[in-house]
Amino acid sequence: MGNKKFIIYIVLGAIVLFVLSTGTYVVNEAEQVVVTQFGKPVGEPIVTPGIKFKIPFIQTTHFFDKRYLEWDGDPNQVPTKDKKFIFVDTYARWQIVDPLQFFKRLTNERGAISRIDDILDGETRNYIAKHNIEEAVRSSNRTPVSSGVIGELIGDSLATIKVGRDKIQEMIQKSANEQAKDLGIAILDFRFKRINYVQEVQNQVYERMKSERNRIADKFKSEGQGEASNINGEKERELRRIVSEAYKTAEEIKGRADGEAARIYAEAYDKTPASRELYGFMKSMEAYQKTFDSQTHIILSTDSEFFKYLKSMR
Repeated sequence: MGNKKFIIYIVLGAIVLFVLSTGTYVVNEAEQVVVTQFGKPVGEPIVTPGIKFKIPFIQTTHFFDKRYLEWDGDPNQVPTKDKKFIFVDTYARWQIVDPLQFFKRLTNERGAISRIDDILDGETRNYIAKHNIEEAVRSSNRTPVSSGVIGELIGDSLATIKVGRDKIQEMIQKSANEQAKDLGIAILDFRFKRINYVQEVQNQVYERMKSERNRIADKFKSEGQGEASNINGEKERELRRIVSEAYKTAEEIKGRADGEAARIYAEAYDKTPASRELYGFMKSMEAYQKTFDSQTHIILSTDSEFFKYLKSMR
């Protein structure tokens, strides 16, 4: 009899433990719970932590995160208002603010992510397409810092923006929240992670940048060659001037020297008729030496003074 009672107590205890284990659940600080009965929500969502009770086998608990959740969008190719195609990579933070409505509309976080994809991607396309690329890239107007001579040549001016990146992000977030207000979620933050040209446009931009730099290099090279030509021209003119003046000075010196030599010769050879005859003979020989060579032909009259000593030799 005692053994039977012991077995009954064990069975009853096991049943109580099973009922307690299936009829209770624990909610921690980061969770919120929706209880359903035969698939339909019952009561209000459980948002406070602690041990909670439910009807075993009949009621089911659905746990949802109470914390801020992450959404990371896929990079999409989007056209801007000025017809430039860019890749836009975005991210956002969202939260389940009404778990009961969230469960009714989206069921779980996977469904929520899919719906957020549709909302944020669509709003991003809409607002990017309404603005020029500089509006999506820059947040404010500023005075550019000059980058020197090259900056002056290619131009440092920036287009004036009226909206800017931050405002576009805010508008996308606001519009997305309006669409998500009946889903039990709230978009807490939305940001552009990265904006870049598509590959084809990137190549065009790089080629244009290279072409612009080559144009500047050619301009510098042309100016350098022009300056080099001016310097070489000045050098040649100065060189010719120096050579001309030197030649003039040399000729003047030689003229004075020849005059002085002639005067000395005249004084030396003008003392007697024999010395004058010798002087004439020597000067004639010098003239012959300077005048004639193997390829020179000259026609003289026999009465010419230049022919005098040749005629006397014959």
